[in-house]
Amino acid sequence: MVAVVVPILWAIALAFQRVRLINIRGTGFFGDYTIDNFVGVLTSPGFLGALWTTLVYSVCGTALAIGVGMVAALALRKPFRGRSLVRAALLLPYVAPVVAATFVWSTMLNPQFGLVNWFGTTVLGWEDPVAFLSQRSLPVSLFGLETQIPIALITVIVFEGWRSFPFAFLFLTARLAAVPDVLDEAARIDGATPTQRFRHIVLPQLLPTVAVLCVLRFIWTFNNFDDIYLLTGGGAGTEVVSVRVFNYLTARGDIGAAAAQALILAVILAVLVTVYLKLFGRNEEIS
Repeated sequence: MVAVVVPILWAIALAFQRVRLINIRGTGFFGDYTIDNFVGVLTSPGFLGALWTTLVYSVCGTALAIGVGMVAALALRKPFRGRSLVRAALLLPYVAPVVAATFVWSTMLNPQFGLVNWFGTTVLGWEDPVAFLSQRSLPVSLFGLETQIPIALITVIVFEGWRSFPFAFLFLTARLAAVPDVLDEAARIDGATPTQRFRHIVLPQLLPTVAVLCVLRFIWTFNNFDDIYLLTGGGAGTEVVSVRVFNYLTARGDIGAAAAQALILAVILAVLVTVYLKLFGRNEEIS
């Protein structure tokens, strides 16, 4: 209990004090409290953009991870030869060290010698290689209209979905194993199509698990730091608030501002999770 409460109180105390790395030794729980850190953080250029990037990254990364995990769980629902081996292989992105995973992705996406750009330029006919991790936007022509897509942000979102989908896959696979087979068999006899069986039988059984996964994955993705920092360093339009906190702490040595940003991040996360639970948790209880 002490190991949890004391660091939280210490972080709150730092957020309300003008603390820099040079005077951290003389800082305690009680000092000259002020809200200057919060004012400076909220009015600093780039904070709202980083917050918006964090929300987009969290929502899209969570949805992609759960969606891919559900597809994988449904695809491996029926027994076949080698299913256990395939299931074990699907867990590799989640159990692999994040440093190794980001290094592999950085190498594959390298614009000079990466496998993805080699395949794109030699097979798909790309005119120029794409700097997936260092290019902020990429012009793409859709239906005759040229638009800019945030290629670096999309890349880190795809990485998050790829790395996190095994977690959702495990939960959904366990829930599918508990679904009675008689329900599916009765629907087959009544002539229900695969889409109808999924919509009216499988999906209602999975919704409670999906709701829990949404909360857990959103919290973890919202606070995620190492993936983005190792892939892009927060550059090319991928700076999330957690990376911004790290930069304030290390590059600027402004501990008070870093603590203030972390506290703002925690409050926003608590509000979003509470709203989600109020809206979707109540519907789940009614159903």
